[in-house]
Amino acid sequence: MSATTDEQGAPSGGLLSLLDRHHTVAPHDYNRWLIPPAALAIHLCIGQVYATSVYKASMVSHFDSSLTAVGIVFSIAIVMLGLAAAVLGTWVDRVGPRKAMFAAACAWALGFFVGAAGMASSQLWLVYLGYGVIGGIGLGIGYISPVSTLIKWFPDRPGLATGMAIMGFGGGAMVASPLSRQLLRFYDTDYDPSVSTSLANGHALTMLFVSLGVIYFLIMMIGVTNVRVPPPGWAPAGFDPATAKKSALITDRSVSAANAIRTPQFWLLWTVLFCNVTAGIGILEQAAPMIQDFFRGSDGTSSVAVAAAGGFVGLLSLFNMAGRFVWSTTSDKIGRKPMYMVYLGVGIVLYLVLALAGSTATAVFVLVAAIIISFYGGGFATVPAYLRDLFGTFQVGAIHGRLLTAWSAAGVAGPLIINGFLDAAGKPGELTAAEYRTALFTMVGVLAVGFVANLLVRAVDARYHEPEGTAAEAVQDFAEGEREGSVARGGSLRVYLSWGVMVVLLAYGVFQTLQTAAKLFS
Repeated sequence: MSATTDEQGAPSGGLLSLLDRHHTVAPHDYNRWLIPPAALAIHLCIGQVYATSVYKASMVSHFDSSLTAVGIVFSIAIVMLGLAAAVLGTWVDRVGPRKAMFAAACAWALGFFVGAAGMASSQLWLVYLGYGVIGGIGLGIGYISPVSTLIKWFPDRPGLATGMAIMGFGGGAMVASPLSRQLLRFYDTDYDPSVSTSLANGHALTMLFVSLGVIYFLIMMIGVTNVRVPPPGWAPAGFDPATAKKSALITDRSVSAANAIRTPQFWLLWTVLFCNVTAGIGILEQAAPMIQDFFRGSDGTSSVAVAAAGGFVGLLSLFNMAGRFVWSTTSDKIGRKPMYMVYLGVGIVLYLVLALAGSTATAVFVLVAAIIISFYGGGFATVPAYLRDLFGTFQVGAIHGRLLTAWSAAGVAGPLIINGFLDAAGKPGELTAAEYRTALFTMVGVLAVGFVANLLVRAVDARYHEPEGTAAEAVQDFAEGEREGSVARGGSLRVYLSWGVMVVLLAYGVFQTLQTAAKLFS
């Protein structure tokens, strides 16, 4: 890792002027390995959205409400994620990653604080507004803001770069789940997270939200401080774009976000992502009861204990996170289109195995489900690089934001398909493997649609390309006034410290998750 450069010079417009786009342009000797931990700082925090089940039962008790009413909080947040990413994607590209990441941190923290006010006053609608709407906007901005920047810093390894960041979103729940349980226990000594019927009181829930808001804001500021965009004309040492173009799908031209949504390639990729996420989220949402139902005897008793089912969920979260890095990095070697053929084609085979032979042995079920979930995570991490291949880097962040509406749609479709078939088949706690087969075969059909859509992807027609030099002019315009900005210096120590914080957070999450996953084999 080469030496980097520390903040020097006082900004003429005050501290907030450091968010201005011309202060975000890096000097030529800036260390690009500061960018992945900056992205991880954002994604590890907003990944908390998948850990809401930890305190869901406590919220039901506190508000004297229903699981459905409390579950709406999560649904609002995911819908707002997709909407914010789609609507604000162009703004993110225009103002630069630092201002966008700062806005995401403010919205995410404010969402927790407003939600805490709802907890303290027993007003559920305030939690909807805070965590759901305001926090959801922070989710959307935070999810897309580092992605296009990473791709620009790593044109030689875009899959690895986006995999490192989006891995953080998968790992966020691994950090947030045990942290939330420990904080609730700290604020409510009567709460025992090891007892499934134990519930935290309203004060503990309020303080949990306040604590998470403060903690996440501070961690996200690491990302805001370190993030930069490369200067005009920058390229990694030894990288030659001319020799890097190995596939007919990879363009050296630029397509705007407005033009991208007019291309068949965009909607084919939308279909691919929708199908991959729909299939994966169907298992993820039903994981704990599913493994128990698959091994339920004729007497109605499952050979898989509740604790072991919890271990299975923990194992899936590890594969979800690892798949985002491993498969996305692999796509740099084999290409994005072949990688999605693996996700969808092998996924079809795995779903058939799960439906027909998943109940033969616990090891078979666990292995097949874990690989499916790794493909689910990998699909999220690979798609930004796929978009970069097809549309260039010009407005890839905005294009990515629009594509994420497929995630919002799949987040509704996947659970509806699985739960619809299961509701028709019987009551929870009485189902067996046979009742899952229709739903799993339906997912095979969904994956087949995605497989065909991926096969149809071709290079974008030249009529959608921006005029020559448009992207370069935009980069130059972004860098205008760079001399007025601060110069980033610091050296390798800054790199090691930034990575150190992220590694500690991930190691904490992995260790806690492995402890839970061990119950599956005990």
